[in-house]
Amino acid sequence: MSISENIARVQGQIAQATTQANRTLGSVALLAVSKTKPVEAIEEAIEAGLRAFGENYVQEGVSKITHFQRRGVALQWHFIGPLQSNKTRLVAEHFDWVESIEREKIAQRLSEQRPAGMAPLNVLIQVNISQEGSKSGVAVDEVLPLAEKIATLPNLTLRGLMAIPEPGKGSEAFAQMQALFNQLKAALPECAIDTLSMGMTDDMAQAIAHGSTQVRIGTAIFGARQYNKN
Repeated sequence: MSISENIARVQGQIAQATTQANRTLGSVALLAVSKTKPVEAIEEAIEAGLRAFGENYVQEGVSKITHFQRRGVALQWHFIGPLQSNKTRLVAEHFDWVESIEREKIAQRLSEQRPAGMAPLNVLIQVNISQEGSKSGVAVDEVLPLAEKIATLPNLTLRGLMAIPEPGKGSEAFAQMQALFNQLKAALPECAIDTLSMGMTDDMAQAIAHGSTQVRIGTAIFGARQYNKN
C-alpha cells in the first residue's frame, strides 16, 4: 500500500477507536513518526494532508526541518527522542515541540537557548510509567516537581505528558497515565496542559480508550524503519 493509503487506514482506525471510547471525533491528533525516513516519504505524507512529524535524532530532524523551510512548507516538528545537553541548542532553535523532557537541566537549557523571535517551545514530560530500567522518563512521583519547575521557565510552555508503556502492559499503564494527566491539570490550572501523548502502531486503540490526545505512528504509515544511520 502507498503512504497515502496507509494514512487513510490509520486515520480510520483512530476515528473508530475514538468513537468506541465515546469521545469526540477529531480529539485525537496523529503525529507521523518520520525518523530514519527520507524527505520523499514525508512529502508523500504531506500530500496526504499530514502536517505534524516526529523525529528522534537531532541532526536528521534539523536537516529535514531546514529542507522543508527552504521550500516554504509550514509543518509542525516534534522531537520525541532522548535529548542530551550538547544537543539542546539545535532542538531549541528548530523544533516546535519536545516530548521527552525528563530533567530540569534539559528544560532550563531549552528555555535559555530558545531564540527570542520564536514562540515558546511546547514541551511534554516523559513518564517512565512501567518503571523499566532501560526506558527514559521520570518516575510518577517526580512529575509534579518537574512540572512546577518547567512552568517557571519563560520560553517553554508545558503542554502535558508522554509515555511509552512496556509492551503487554498498555492498558494498566495507560489508565495510570490518564489519572496522572488529570492530576497534573488540577495541580497546575494556570498552565495550558492539554496533551497526553501515548499510543503507537500496536496499541493506539488502548491509548485512545484511556484519554490519549495524540498517537505517534511510524510503522503503520511509513513501513518498517531502516536503521542505517552513521
